[in-house]
Amino acid sequence: MKIKVGFGYDIHQLVEGRDFWLGGVKLDYHKGAKGHSDADVLIHAICDALLGAANLRDIGYHFPDTDPKYKGADSRVLLAEVIKLLKDKGYTVGNIDATVCLEKPKVNPHIEAMKAVLCPIMELEDDDFSIKATTSEKMSFVGEEKGVKAYAVALIQKLQ
Repeated sequence: MKIKVGFGYDIHQLVEGRDFWLGGVKLDYHKGAKGHSDADVLIHAICDALLGAANLRDIGYHFPDTDPKYKGADSRVLLAEVIKLLKDKGYTVGNIDATVCLEKPKVNPHIEAMKAVLCPIMELEDDDFSIKATTSEKMSFVGEEKGVKAYAVALIQKLQ
């Protein structure tokens, strides 16, 4: 078995008047992430980790913000396409470990719902997908509630 590891990172501003999608779940909050697609930082970080592990470049390469096709795109659809790209190269996802950095709203109450949405897309068992949440202790743009960021590490495997 061949295994590979990738790392992903994403960041978006929080602005008034946008829906806030995180991990494929719409959070009830007065701000949302600003971006060309639905700006789901958790899914975007996971996509970059998976693409990186498979040496398939990054999310911007596959889904450029200059393409009107992806305006307002549902990031769950983008993740499904990334999984297809991995399968085309003979890989499956082994596990994902992700961290969301956000001051408000609190992420922990939504983690199980996020896993319920994303595990089937990645064909993962619940135990193979970890989502953690932290704040910036009121420091930096995250602490000032101006933005959100996420990190992800992915392990992919190929049977030889």
